Amino acid sequence: MNHWAQLRNCSREEDKNIPPTPSARNKFPTPLIDWTAQHLKDIDPTGSRTRLFAKDNKDAPQPGDILLVTFKTGDPFSGVCLSIRRRGVDTGILLRNRLMMTGVEMWVKIYSPNVTAIEVVKRAEKRARRARLYYMRKPKHDRGSVEGEVEEYLKRRRLIRSGALGIKDPTMSTKRPESSRSGVKAR
Repeated sequence: MNHWAQLRNCSREEDKNIPPTPSARNKFPTPLIDWTAQHLKDIDPTGSRTRLFAKDNKDAPQPGDILLVTFKTGDPFSGVCLSIRRRGVDTGILLRNRLMMTGVEMWVKIYSPNVTAIEVVKRAEKRARRARLYYMRKPKHDRGSVEGEVEEYLKRRRLIRSGALGIKDPTMSTKRPESSRSGVKAR
């Protein structure tokens, strides 16, 4: 028997004594779904953005709505939502606005750490009959600048928070911070 045949027979006998490697499928039956869920939990711990853009949410933004996105730098960008691209961690929205007589479009990734807030400024009067409103790029359908509607929304929001309209703001707490520390109930 030649040398190579001995090595070949030797390795086969050793392989019989080695147990098979355990399958990763037992521990992770759906690895991609598990990884995506864990990653979403890490980047959106409260789940607010996931709930906002969920398909089963009736209050979810739709194409045609005016959205206001605030970035970490404090710069806001508002525009008409042309499309929503739901891709798990890579979910994004396409916003269009007219700035200085020039149409500007911006893709915003909703789970980006640079995005601090996404607000619906105004709902579309009618539900759009398309999922992607790319026809709004044409001059005939262009809504123009939405700055006036955004300013009106911000003004109304400031009035609600100050209490001038007599409407309670759901985002503001009923307790004062100093009373909650001292243990005295708010009146």
